[in-house]
Amino acid sequence: MKTRTALVHRVYRFITTLIVATLIVACTGVQPAPDQEAATETLASRPPTQAPSQGGETTGVWSLAKAAEPYRGVTITASFLPRPGYEAAISLIPEFEKETGITVKWESIYYEQMRNALVLDFTSDAPKFDVVLIDVVWPGEFASVGWIAPLDMFYNDPALADPNLDLDDFFPILLESFGIWDRKIYGLPFDNYSGLLYYNKCMLEEAGFDRPPDTWQELKDVYGPALTKDGKFAFALQSAKGETQSADSFMRFVWPFGGSLLTDDFKPNLSSPESLTGLNFRQDLMRYMPPNVVDMEHEDVVAALAEGQVAMITEWTGWYKWLTSPDTSKISDCLGITVEPAGPAGRKPALGGFSLGISSRSSPEKQAAAWLFIQWITSKEMARAYIEAGGIPGRRSAYADESLKERFPYFAPLIVSWDKYGNAIYRPRF
Repeated sequence: MKTRTALVHRVYRFITTLIVATLIVACTGVQPAPDQEAATETLASRPPTQAPSQGGETTGVWSLAKAAEPYRGVTITASFLPRPGYEAAISLIPEFEKETGITVKWESIYYEQMRNALVLDFTSDAPKFDVVLIDVVWPGEFASVGWIAPLDMFYNDPALADPNLDLDDFFPILLESFGIWDRKIYGLPFDNYSGLLYYNKCMLEEAGFDRPPDTWQELKDVYGPALTKDGKFAFALQSAKGETQSADSFMRFVWPFGGSLLTDDFKPNLSSPESLTGLNFRQDLMRYMPPNVVDMEHEDVVAALAEGQVAMITEWTGWYKWLTSPDTSKISDCLGITVEPAGPAGRKPALGGFSLGISSRSSPEKQAAAWLFIQWITSKEMARAYIEAGGIPGRRSAYADESLKERFPYFAPLIVSWDKYGNAIYRPRF
Protein backbone atom coordinates (compact mmCIF):
# COMPACT_ATOMS: atom_id res chain seq x y z
CA MET A 1 0.00 0.00 0.00
CA LYS A 2 2.86 2.39 0.85
CA THR A 3 4.42 1.74 -2.57
CA ARG A 4 1.20 2.51 -4.42
CA THR A 5 0.58 5.60 -2.28
CA ALA A 6 4.06 6.83 -3.13
CA LEU A 7 3.34 6.20 -6.79
CA VAL A 8 0.16 8.27 -6.61
CA HIS A 9 2.07 11.13 -4.98
CA ARG A 10 4.71 10.95 -7.72
CA VAL A 11 2.04 11.02 -10.40
CA TYR A 12 0.35 14.10 -8.89
CA ARG A 13 3.72 15.87 -8.57
CA PHE A 14 4.39 15.07 -12.20
CA ILE A 15 0.97 16.37 -13.23
CA THR A 16 1.65 19.59 -11.31
CA THR A 17 4.88 19.98 -13.28
CA LEU A 18 2.97 19.53 -16.50
CA ILE A 19 0.43 22.15 -15.51
CA VAL A 20 3.27 24.57 -14.87
CA ALA A 21 4.65 23.68 -18.31
CA THR A 22 1.26 24.45 -19.80
CA LEU A 23 1.29 27.88 -18.19
CA ILE A 24 4.77 28.48 -19.57
CA VAL A 25 3.45 27.65 -23.01
CA ALA A 26 0.61 30.11 -22.60
CA CYS A 27 2.99 32.85 -21.52
CA THR A 28 5.92 32.20 -23.85
CA GLY A 29 4.38 30.69 -26.92
CA VAL A 30 6.49 27.53 -26.70
CA GLN A 31 4.45 24.79 -28.33
CA PRO A 32 4.35 21.06 -27.65
CA ALA A 33 5.99 18.61 -30.00
CA PRO A 34 3.78 17.66 -32.94
CA ASP A 35 2.18 14.24 -33.04
CA GLN A 36 3.57 11.60 -35.39
CA GLU A 37 1.47 12.74 -38.36
CA ALA A 38 2.28 16.39 -37.75
CA ALA A 39 5.96 15.52 -37.44
CA THR A 40 5.88 14.06 -40.94
CA GLU A 41 4.21 17.21 -42.26
CA THR A 42 6.83 19.37 -40.57
CA LEU A 43 9.62 17.39 -42.17
CA ALA A 44 7.99 17.84 -45.55
CA SER A 45 7.62 21.59 -45.14
CA ARG A 46 10.87 22.47 -43.35
CA PRO A 47 13.67 24.46 -44.99
CA PRO A 48 15.87 22.74 -47.58
CA THR A 49 17.60 19.79 -45.91
CA GLN A 50 20.58 19.73 -48.19
CA ALA A 51 23.24 22.33 -48.75
CA PRO A 52 22.29 24.16 -51.93
CA SER A 53 24.22 23.38 -55.05
CA GLN A 54 27.14 25.71 -55.42
CA GLY A 55 27.45 25.29 -59.16
CA GLY A 56 30.03 23.58 -61.28
CA GLU A 57 32.86 25.90 -60.29
CA THR A 58 32.62 25.24 -56.54
CA THR A 59 31.29 21.68 -56.33
CA GLY A 60 34.16 19.22 -56.19
CA VAL A 61 36.75 21.74 -54.99
CA TRP A 62 35.26 22.52 -51.59
CA SER A 63 37.41 21.15 -48.81
CA LEU A 64 37.32 21.34 -45.05
CA ALA A 65 40.84 22.72 -44.93
CA LYS A 66 39.99 25.50 -47.38
CA ALA A 67 36.74 26.37 -45.58
CA ALA A 68 38.64 26.58 -42.29
CA GLU A 69 41.41 28.88 -43.52
CA PRO A 70 39.79 32.09 -42.14
CA TYR A 71 39.40 30.40 -38.73
CA ARG A 72 42.80 28.81 -38.22
CA GLY A 73 43.95 29.52 -34.67
CA VAL A 74 40.36 29.83 -33.35
CA THR A 75 39.58 27.80 -30.22
CA ILE A 76 36.07 26.48 -29.56
CA THR A 77 34.68 24.69 -26.52
CA ALA A 78 32.08 21.92 -26.58
CA SER A 79 29.76 20.65 -23.85
CA PHE A 80 30.13 16.85 -23.68
CA LEU A 81 28.92 13.99 -21.49
CA PRO A 82 31.12 11.28 -19.92
CA ARG A 83 29.66 8.60 -22.20
CA PRO A 84 30.96 6.39 -25.01
CA GLY A 85 29.71 8.58 -27.88
CA TYR A 86 31.69 11.55 -26.57
CA GLU A 87 34.76 9.47 -25.89
CA ALA A 88 34.52 8.45 -29.54
CA ALA A 89 34.33 12.07 -30.71
CA ILE A 90 37.24 13.07 -28.47
CA SER A 91 39.40 10.34 -30.01
CA LEU A 92 38.70 11.76 -33.48
CA ILE A 93 39.17 15.47 -32.67
CA PRO A 94 42.96 15.50 -33.36
CA GLU A 95 42.19 14.64 -37.01
CA PHE A 96 39.88 17.67 -37.27
CA GLU A 97 42.40 19.95 -35.56
CA LYS A 98 45.22 18.83 -37.86
CA GLU A 99 43.15 19.46 -40.99
CA THR A 100 41.63 22.79 -39.95
CA GLY A 101 43.97 24.49 -37.49
CA ILE A 102 40.94 24.95 -35.22
CA THR A 103 41.40 23.86 -31.61
CA VAL A 104 38.50 21.98 -30.01
CA LYS A 105 38.28 21.87 -26.24
CA TRP A 106 35.54 20.14 -24.32
CA GLU A 107 34.10 19.91 -20.85
CA SER A 108 32.44 16.67 -19.76
CA ILE A 109 29.49 17.21 -17.45
CA TYR A 110 27.19 14.51 -16.07
CA TYR A 111 23.78 14.59 -17.70
CA GLU A 112 21.94 15.43 -14.48
CA GLN A 113 23.90 18.71 -14.26
CA MET A 114 24.15 19.48 -17.98
CA ARG A 115 21.03 21.58 -18.52
CA ASN A 116 21.74 23.78 -15.52
CA ALA A 117 25.33 24.23 -16.67
CA LEU A 118 24.18 25.30 -20.14
CA VAL A 119 21.50 27.68 -18.89
CA LEU A 120 24.02 29.34 -16.57
CA ASP A 121 26.44 29.61 -19.48
CA PHE A 122 23.81 31.10 -21.82
CA THR A 123 23.03 33.78 -19.24
CA SER A 124 26.62 34.39 -18.13
CA ASP A 125 28.59 37.55 -18.76
CA ALA A 126 31.41 35.36 -20.05
CA PRO A 127 29.94 32.28 -21.79
CA LYS A 128 32.40 29.49 -22.59
CA PHE A 129 30.49 26.95 -24.69
CA ASP A 130 30.37 27.36 -28.47
CA VAL A 131 29.23 23.84 -29.35
CA VAL A 132 26.04 23.18 -27.40
CA LEU A 133 24.65 19.76 -26.53
CA ILE A 134 20.87 19.70 -27.11
CA ASP A 135 18.86 16.90 -25.52
CA VAL A 136 15.57 15.81 -27.10
CA VAL A 137 13.68 17.71 -24.37
CA TRP A 138 15.59 21.00 -24.74
CA PRO A 139 15.13 22.34 -28.33
CA GLY A 140 11.95 24.28 -27.55
CA GLU A 141 13.39 26.03 -24.52
CA PHE A 142 16.79 26.80 -26.03
CA ALA A 143 15.43 27.95 -29.40
CA SER A 144 12.44 29.95 -28.20
CA VAL A 145 14.57 32.23 -26.02
CA GLY A 146 17.31 32.62 -28.63
CA TRP A 147 20.11 30.74 -26.86
CA ILE A 148 21.02 28.65 -29.90
CA ALA A 149 21.56 29.79 -33.48
CA PRO A 150 19.51 28.47 -36.43
CA LEU A 151 21.84 26.54 -38.70
CA ASP A 152 20.52 27.73 -42.05
CA MET A 153 22.98 30.63 -42.00
CA PHE A 154 25.74 28.01 -42.15
CA TYR A 155 24.38 25.31 -44.44
CA ASN A 156 23.26 27.97 -46.93
CA ASP A 157 26.72 29.55 -47.01
CA PRO A 158 28.73 28.08 -49.92
CA ALA A 159 31.98 28.84 -48.15
CA LEU A 160 31.01 26.80 -45.09
CA ALA A 161 28.61 24.15 -46.38
CA ASP A 162 30.06 20.83 -47.46
CA PRO A 163 28.34 19.87 -50.75
CA ASN A 164 28.07 16.34 -49.29
CA LEU A 165 26.26 17.51 -46.16
CA ASP A 166 23.04 15.72 -47.22
CA LEU A 167 20.75 16.37 -44.27
CA ASP A 168 18.24 13.96 -45.78
CA ASP A 169 20.64 11.14 -44.90
CA PHE A 170 19.79 11.57 -41.21
CA PHE A 171 17.01 9.33 -39.89
CA PRO A 172 13.96 11.62 -40.08
CA ILE A 173 12.85 10.88 -36.52
CA LEU A 174 16.25 11.99 -35.20
CA LEU A 175 16.52 15.24 -37.11
CA GLU A 176 12.91 16.07 -36.26
CA SER A 177 13.18 15.24 -32.55
CA PHE A 178 16.64 16.52 -31.69
CA GLY A 179 17.34 19.15 -34.30
CA ILE A 180 14.21 20.99 -35.41
CA TRP A 181 12.04 23.51 -33.65
CA ASP A 182 9.36 25.65 -35.29
CA ARG A 183 10.46 24.42 -38.74
CA LYS A 184 14.04 25.58 -38.27
CA ILE A 185 17.08 23.37 -37.87
CA TYR A 186 19.05 24.16 -34.70
CA GLY A 187 21.14 21.01 -34.30
CA LEU A 188 22.53 18.02 -36.17
CA PRO A 189 21.96 14.56 -34.61
CA PHE A 190 25.11 13.41 -32.84
CA ASP A 191 24.74 10.94 -29.95
CA ASN A 192 21.64 9.02 -30.97
CA TYR A 193 19.70 6.52 -28.89
CA SER A 194 16.90 4.07 -29.00
CA GLY A 195 15.95 2.03 -25.99
CA LEU A 196 17.07 -1.59 -26.41
CA LEU A 197 16.81 -4.72 -24.28
CA TYR A 198 20.32 -5.81 -23.32
CA TYR A 199 20.47 -9.29 -21.79
CA ASN A 200 22.93 -11.87 -20.51
CA LYS A 201 22.50 -14.86 -22.83
CA CYS A 202 24.44 -17.12 -20.48
CA MET A 203 22.18 -16.37 -17.50
CA LEU A 204 19.08 -16.92 -19.60
CA GLU A 205 20.38 -20.23 -20.97
CA GLU A 206 21.25 -21.46 -17.48
CA ALA A 207 17.66 -20.74 -16.46
CA GLY A 208 16.33 -22.72 -19.43
CA PHE A 209 15.55 -19.89 -21.87
CA ASP A 210 16.67 -19.91 -25.49
CA ARG A 211 15.50 -16.36 -26.26
CA PRO A 212 14.79 -13.07 -24.45
CA PRO A 213 11.24 -12.16 -23.41
CA ASP A 214 9.05 -10.80 -26.18
CA THR A 215 6.59 -8.92 -23.95
CA TRP A 216 6.71 -7.08 -20.65
CA GLN A 217 4.14 -9.51 -19.25
CA GLU A 218 6.37 -12.45 -20.15
CA LEU A 219 9.36 -10.75 -18.56
CA LYS A 220 7.49 -10.30 -15.29
CA ASP A 221 5.54 -13.55 -15.08
CA VAL A 222 7.99 -16.05 -16.58
CA TYR A 223 11.53 -14.65 -16.60
CA GLY A 224 11.26 -12.70 -13.35
CA PRO A 225 10.74 -15.65 -10.97
CA ALA A 226 13.22 -17.89 -12.80
CA LEU A 227 16.10 -15.39 -12.83
CA THR A 228 15.70 -13.74 -9.42
CA LYS A 229 17.61 -15.95 -7.01
CA ASP A 230 20.91 -16.34 -5.19
CA GLY A 231 21.35 -12.60 -4.79
CA LYS A 232 20.87 -11.91 -8.50
CA PHE A 233 17.92 -10.32 -10.24
CA ALA A 234 16.04 -10.65 -13.51
CA PHE A 235 15.90 -6.97 -14.38
CA ALA A 236 17.17 -3.52 -13.43
CA LEU A 237 15.49 -0.29 -14.45
CA GLN A 238 17.25 3.05 -13.96
CA SER A 239 14.89 4.76 -11.53
CA ALA A 240 16.78 7.52 -9.70
CA LYS A 241 14.58 10.45 -8.71
CA GLY A 242 14.27 13.17 -11.32
CA GLU A 243 14.50 13.07 -15.10
CA THR A 244 15.83 9.52 -15.10
CA GLN A 245 12.82 8.28 -13.16
CA SER A 246 10.23 10.13 -15.21
CA ALA A 247 11.67 9.70 -18.70
CA ASP A 248 13.58 6.42 -18.48
CA SER A 249 11.53 4.59 -15.90
CA PHE A 250 7.92 5.80 -15.95
CA MET A 251 7.66 6.46 -19.69
CA ARG A 252 8.88 2.96 -20.54
CA PHE A 253 5.62 1.63 -19.12
CA VAL A 254 3.20 4.44 -19.89
CA TRP A 255 3.49 4.17 -23.69
CA PRO A 256 3.50 0.35 -24.21
CA PHE A 257 0.42 0.06 -22.01
CA GLY A 258 -1.56 2.54 -24.10
CA GLY A 259 -1.00 5.67 -22.03
CA SER A 260 0.82 8.90 -22.78
CA LEU A 261 2.33 11.87 -21.03
CA LEU A 262 -0.10 14.32 -22.64
CA THR A 263 -3.39 14.11 -24.52
CA ASP A 264 -3.76 15.34 -28.10
CA ASP A 265 -5.03 18.67 -26.74
CA PHE A 266 -1.95 19.03 -24.51
CA LYS A 267 -3.42 18.07 -21.14
CA PRO A 268 -1.80 15.77 -18.56
CA ASN A 269 -2.70 12.11 -19.21
CA LEU A 270 -0.84 10.23 -16.47
CA SER A 271 -4.10 9.61 -14.59
CA SER A 272 -5.73 7.78 -17.52
CA PRO A 273 -6.54 4.08 -16.93
CA GLU A 274 -3.93 3.03 -19.48
CA SER A 275 -1.16 5.17 -18.00
CA LEU A 276 -1.90 3.99 -14.47
CA THR A 277 -2.00 0.36 -15.60
CA GLY A 278 1.52 0.76 -16.95
CA LEU A 279 2.78 2.54 -13.84
CA ASN A 280 1.28 -0.10 -11.57
CA PHE A 281 2.86 -2.82 -13.71
CA ARG A 282 6.22 -1.15 -13.18
CA GLN A 283 5.68 -1.27 -9.42
CA ASP A 284 4.82 -4.98 -9.58
CA LEU A 285 7.95 -5.65 -11.63
CA MET A 286 10.14 -4.16 -8.88
CA ARG A 287 10.04 -7.46 -6.96
CA TYR A 288 12.45 -8.80 -9.60
CA MET A 289 14.82 -5.82 -9.45
CA PRO A 290 17.65 -4.96 -7.02
CA PRO A 291 16.26 -3.35 -3.84
CA ASN A 292 18.24 -0.13 -4.45
CA VAL A 293 16.87 0.35 -7.98
CA VAL A 294 15.23 3.65 -6.96
CA ASP A 295 18.74 5.10 -6.57
CA MET A 296 20.17 3.69 -9.79
CA GLU A 297 21.23 5.94 -12.67
CA HIS A 298 22.22 4.78 -16.17
CA GLU A 299 25.80 3.96 -15.20
CA ASP A 300 24.55 1.86 -12.27
CA VAL A 301 22.25 -0.44 -14.25
CA VAL A 302 24.85 -0.82 -17.00
CA ALA A 303 27.38 -1.83 -14.36
CA ALA A 304 24.89 -4.28 -12.79
CA LEU A 305 24.47 -6.07 -16.12
CA ALA A 306 28.18 -5.87 -16.92
CA GLU A 307 29.02 -7.42 -13.52
CA GLY A 308 26.52 -10.27 -13.96
CA GLN A 309 24.27 -9.10 -11.12
CA VAL A 310 21.17 -8.73 -13.28
CA ALA A 311 20.04 -10.64 -16.37
CA MET A 312 18.41 -7.83 -18.35
CA ILE A 313 18.20 -4.05 -18.63
CA THR A 314 16.45 -1.66 -20.99
CA GLU A 315 18.99 1.00 -21.85
CA TRP A 316 20.16 3.36 -24.56
CA THR A 317 22.12 2.25 -27.60
CA GLY A 318 25.01 4.44 -26.51
CA TRP A 319 26.06 2.01 -23.77
CA TYR A 320 26.89 -0.76 -26.26
CA LYS A 321 30.63 -0.06 -26.20
CA TRP A 322 30.94 -0.34 -22.42
CA LEU A 323 28.93 -3.58 -22.36
CA THR A 324 31.01 -5.26 -25.06
CA SER A 325 34.48 -4.21 -23.97
CA PRO A 326 36.30 -6.71 -21.70
CA ASP A 327 37.78 -3.68 -19.94
CA THR A 328 34.35 -2.58 -18.66
CA SER A 329 32.22 -5.72 -18.85
CA LYS A 330 32.47 -9.28 -17.54
CA ILE A 331 29.72 -10.48 -19.87
CA SER A 332 31.00 -9.22 -23.23
CA ASP A 333 30.89 -12.77 -24.65
CA CYS A 334 27.36 -13.34 -23.31
CA LEU A 335 25.74 -10.06 -24.35
CA GLY A 336 22.50 -10.21 -26.34
CA ILE A 337 20.57 -7.27 -27.80
CA THR A 338 17.02 -6.93 -29.07
CA VAL A 339 14.17 -4.41 -29.26
CA GLU A 340 12.38 -3.45 -26.07
CA PRO A 341 9.53 -5.78 -25.03
CA ALA A 342 5.97 -5.17 -26.25
CA GLY A 343 3.08 -4.12 -24.05
CA PRO A 344 -0.69 -4.33 -24.64
CA ALA A 345 -0.36 -1.34 -27.02
CA GLY A 346 2.57 -2.91 -28.91
CA ARG A 347 6.24 -1.99 -28.98
CA LYS A 348 6.89 1.58 -27.89
CA PRO A 349 10.66 1.75 -27.35
CA ALA A 350 12.25 4.72 -25.67
CA LEU A 351 13.63 7.47 -27.89
CA GLY A 352 16.45 9.69 -26.73
CA GLY A 353 19.60 11.37 -27.84
CA PHE A 354 21.27 14.65 -28.59
CA SER A 355 22.13 17.03 -31.35
CA LEU A 356 25.00 19.51 -31.52
CA GLY A 357 24.07 23.16 -31.89
CA ILE A 358 25.81 26.51 -31.77
CA SER A 359 25.55 29.11 -29.03
CA SER A 360 24.10 32.42 -30.19
CA ARG A 361 26.40 34.09 -27.64
CA SER A 362 29.56 33.01 -29.47
CA SER A 363 31.43 35.36 -31.81
CA PRO A 364 30.88 34.96 -35.57
CA GLU A 365 34.35 33.42 -35.91
CA LYS A 366 33.71 30.85 -33.19
CA GLN A 367 30.25 30.11 -34.60
CA ALA A 368 31.72 29.37 -38.04
CA ALA A 369 34.44 27.18 -36.51
CA ALA A 370 31.82 25.39 -34.39
CA TRP A 371 29.73 24.73 -37.50
CA LEU A 372 32.69 23.23 -39.33
CA PHE A 373 33.31 20.89 -36.41
CA ILE A 374 29.65 19.87 -36.05
CA GLN A 375 29.30 19.33 -39.80
CA TRP A 376 32.45 17.20 -39.79
CA ILE A 377 31.78 15.01 -36.73
CA THR A 378 28.21 14.24 -37.88
CA SER A 379 29.11 13.75 -41.57
CA LYS A 380 28.59 10.65 -43.69
CA GLU A 381 32.34 10.49 -44.24
CA MET A 382 33.09 10.29 -40.49
CA ALA A 383 30.24 7.92 -39.58
CA ARG A 384 32.24 4.72 -39.94
CA ALA A 385 35.15 5.98 -37.83
CA TYR A 386 32.66 7.27 -35.24
CA ILE A 387 30.98 3.85 -35.02
CA GLU A 388 34.29 2.04 -34.72
CA ALA A 389 35.32 4.40 -31.91
CA GLY A 390 32.10 3.67 -29.99
CA GLY A 391 29.65 6.32 -31.23
CA ILE A 392 26.11 5.98 -32.60
CA PRO A 393 25.68 8.23 -35.66
CA GLY A 394 22.31 9.32 -36.97
CA ARG A 395 23.16 8.65 -40.62
CA ARG A 396 21.08 6.13 -42.60
CA SER A 397 23.99 5.34 -44.90
CA ALA A 398 26.21 4.27 -42.00
CA TYR A 399 24.00 1.31 -41.16
CA ALA A 400 23.97 -0.07 -44.73
CA ASP A 401 27.59 -1.17 -44.48
CA GLU A 402 27.54 -4.99 -44.52
CA SER A 403 30.91 -5.36 -42.80
CA LEU A 404 29.76 -3.11 -39.95
CA LYS A 405 26.48 -5.03 -39.63
CA GLU A 406 28.45 -8.18 -38.86
CA ARG A 407 30.59 -6.46 -36.26
CA PHE A 408 27.85 -4.52 -34.49
CA PRO A 409 24.74 -6.61 -33.72
CA TYR A 410 22.88 -3.61 -32.32
CA PHE A 411 22.34 -2.30 -35.88
CA ALA A 412 19.24 -4.41 -36.60
CA PRO A 413 17.22 -3.65 -33.44
CA LEU A 414 18.29 -0.02 -33.57
CA ILE A 415 17.10 0.53 -37.13
CA VAL A 416 13.77 -1.23 -36.60
CA SER A 417 13.22 0.82 -33.44
CA TRP A 418 13.81 4.12 -35.27
CA ASP A 419 12.04 3.24 -38.51
CA LYS A 420 9.13 1.07 -37.36
CA TYR A 421 8.42 1.86 -33.72
CA GLY A 422 9.99 5.26 -33.16
CA ASN A 423 7.82 7.73 -31.25
CA ALA A 424 8.79 11.33 -32.00
CA ILE A 425 6.85 12.57 -28.96
CA TYR A 426 8.11 9.96 -26.50
CA ARG A 427 8.89 13.04 -24.44
CA PRO A 428 7.80 16.64 -25.17
CA ARG A 429 10.61 18.60 -26.80
CA PHE A 430 10.69 21.40 -24.28
